[in-house]
Amino acid sequence: MTTVEIRTKNMYPQLNKTEKKVADYILQNIDNIFRYPLAKLANLSGTSQGAWVRFCKSIGFDGMKDLKKSLFVELNETITENENPTPQLQFTDIKEHSTYISMAENVCFSSIQAIEATLKLFDEVMLSGIVDKIISAKAIRIFGVGASGLVADDLYYKLLRIGYNVSYCHDSHISLTYASTITAGDVAIFISYTGETKEILETLDIAKKNGATTLAITKYGKSSLAQSVDYVLYTSSPEIYKRSGAMSSRIAQLIIADILFTAIANRDYDNVTGMLESSYQATHSHRSDNS
Repeated sequence: MTTVEIRTKNMYPQLNKTEKKVADYILQNIDNIFRYPLAKLANLSGTSQGAWVRFCKSIGFDGMKDLKKSLFVELNETITENENPTPQLQFTDIKEHSTYISMAENVCFSSIQAIEATLKLFDEVMLSGIVDKIISAKAIRIFGVGASGLVADDLYYKLLRIGYNVSYCHDSHISLTYASTITAGDVAIFISYTGETKEILETLDIAKKNGATTLAITKYGKSSLAQSVDYVLYTSSPEIYKRSGAMSSRIAQLIIADILFTAIANRDYDNVTGMLESSYQATHSHRSDNS
């Protein structure tokens, strides 16, 4: 799946009626983008040239030329990848699987697609900026609830292991306390797939008023969270099952959290390498003593 298709699917609920007609046409006729001029594409999709330009900007491109450039590069890459095609996802509900192997394959393929789609949305400049802020921060506060809380917990332990002044708690009341005591020299990291989680937006509002630098790990789109923070690292994932809860979305968030941690450790390697070794020795020594 190309970046154009990933952005289109993630942004679809937020597009207006005319932009959705453009999106529907693109998702069903992606190859036609290079086959016809803009006027013809507008006619075929039942829209206008202006609608196409607005659509391009809505999904994060400067215009039609920018969208075509991105699509051209990725379609050429896809030609090579198709020589060794990967299994296709079957978008079904939980009870529709007849065998355990089909269920296992779909869960695994969903995670693989989430990772690949998230990588296509990766913004190196954005990551570099927030890494600098985190390294120089007096304190780091992490916020996440539900499945996103598991990702927040994982990032918390990773940063704790390299000696950073970091805090996280599942309890929403304590999270509000963390937000209320944050300062202008701190970084607040908010993890929410939808970007509309009430508790996260409440703590974000407090952290912003206190002057903290803010980062969101959230799905691609114009969510309340994504539009309110200083930095945003996007994820993308296909949720196969209607009643499964977060599966591939959690994997996508974990990937971004791991990328963030690796970038921090890489940039601050001289300071954290000794702590990584010490924490490794301490935890493995403890395991040996209890074995």
